[in-house]
This record gives sequence, structure tokens and C-alpha cells, in this order.
Amino acid sequence: MNPRCSFRRGPLRLPSAQEDLVQYEIDVDIDAAPEAVWAVLTDVERWPTWTESMTKVERLADGEFGTGSMARISQPRLPTTVWTVNEYEPGTYFSWTAKGPGITTVGGHQVTAVNGATRVRFSLRQTGALAPIMGLLLSRRSRRYVDMEAHGLKRHCES
Repeated sequence: MNPRCSFRRGPLRLPSAQEDLVQYEIDVDIDAAPEAVWAVLTDVERWPTWTESMTKVERLADGEFGTGSMARISQPRLPTTVWTVNEYEPGTYFSWTAKGPGITTVGGHQVTAVNGATRVRFSLRQTGALAPIMGLLLSRRSRRYVDMEAHGLKRHCES
């Protein structure tokens, strides 16, 4: 498989009885410069233009996107949720967190230069008392949405 067109997915890992963690990740290789991919990835209000997993993204404050930035995200068949950037390394990584009763969800976005292209890793991690139950109920949809984001970013950046 051509490495510039590859998609690698990790399996959904459901928790054991001793854990409260649900985790999923996908890597996508994009034939575009890391700086260009990062610019698209951090322009979160425009995500609905390149991924069908989001219908609306609204930044809750003006200014540069970074640690502490918040966005209200609407997704099909899910409640509207506020996400807060909790880790931010310009040009390479950001993660944001959404919290609800009994569950915390963290979405990670890592950008790496690889062989003249860019690899982006999307990750989703859920913890909390309700994570195992929500993982069983929503894991297929969650994986599908993360996959849609990865594929949509690739299409958008390569067009």
C-alpha cells in the first residue's frame, strides 16, 4: 500500500472489569506539508466543511486557538458538547476534553512529518464510571466519526 494513502487503525479497546477506559486511534498519511495540515486542523470552526461527523463547531472566545480554547460541537445523533483544549504544542499536537456525568472524553490530534508527507494521529479516549457502558453503546459511532474526520482531513488537504 502506498504510504501516502494509508490508513492505519487500532482496535477499539474496551475496558476490563478493573478499568474504566475506552480507547481508539487512527493514523492517516496526507500528501501535504505539516504546516498546511496543522492550519486546517486548528481551524476548528471549519471542520464541518470537510467532515460529516460535525454539523457545527463554534469557538466560545476570540483569539488564537490554544490551551484553554473552548468550542461547542454539534454532531449527528449526539448531544451538543463543549470541548476544552487541555494540551497544545504549536504545529504538532493538541488534545481537547469534554466532560459529562460519569464520563470524560479526550480527543487527541498529533501531526508528524513522515517521508515528505504528514501523518496525523486522531485518538479518542474515554474514562470514568460510565465509560464502559458508553463504550458499548456508542463505540461504533465514535469510531466511525473519528474515521470520518481522518478521511475528511486527508481529502480536504490533498484537494
